[in-house]
Amino acid sequence: MSNELYRSLAIQSWCFRCMKTNAEVISALRSCGVSAVELCGVHVNPLAGEYAKAIKEYADAGIAIASFGVHCFDADVNKGRRIFEFARAAGIKVINATFSPDGLDVAEKLCEEFRIKVMLHNHGRHDLYGSVHAIEDLLTRSSKNVGLCLDTAWILDSGDDPVEVAKRFRQRLYGLHIKDFVFDRAGRPEDTIVGTGNLNLNSLVALLRETRYDGVLTLEFEGEVNNPVPATRQCVDAVKAAFTK
Repeated sequence: MSNELYRSLAIQSWCFRCMKTNAEVISALRSCGVSAVELCGVHVNPLAGEYAKAIKEYADAGIAIASFGVHCFDADVNKGRRIFEFARAAGIKVINATFSPDGLDVAEKLCEEFRIKVMLHNHGRHDLYGSVHAIEDLLTRSSKNVGLCLDTAWILDSGDDPVEVAKRFRQRLYGLHIKDFVFDRAGRPEDTIVGTGNLNLNSLVALLRETRYDGVLTLEFEGEVNNPVPATRQCVDAVKAAFTK
């Protein structure tokens, strides 16, 4: 594999949740050295239909919108349809998602209608879909329109090795949130620069090369709410170094 995957690295806009305008987010992305974003609800609101201006802002700035989320699909098909309409307008191929008990069927129907896929985001030991067994169960009872966006830090929180989990679900791995945790003595997680905590970043990159991974690659760092750019830039540099070794 070449370094093309690294060049498509996105940053989840939640990292910049202190910034309330997309112009600020675009400036932060540029400062971090990336040209793609995974947008969250802080910076665009598809449910209100308020997204045409945001899509144009990112396009004019040369920033690709790689995905959107994490959106929770429930039984409300009209609400779900608005998310898919935004994704289509933004050129998004896969939506980062979670599901209420009735939401999976709704998402599956909309995937067929819009020809856009969804990917489950795991969110730690206390999440309904946080464990490997829960992920496997959901993927087993869904079509290939539903995949996994593996959050490497939150799967650590669930007690599993991100590299092994990525390998296990490689056929349905549509996205990655590259994120790293350290844990205190009580087991509480804290964000750290990727590759300096419990994530074996080099092994993850080696697996992505080996499996010719071609999904969405997103960086997430939440540790510096009010001044996120310096640490997020360090994370970008760490990912770049792992890919260019």
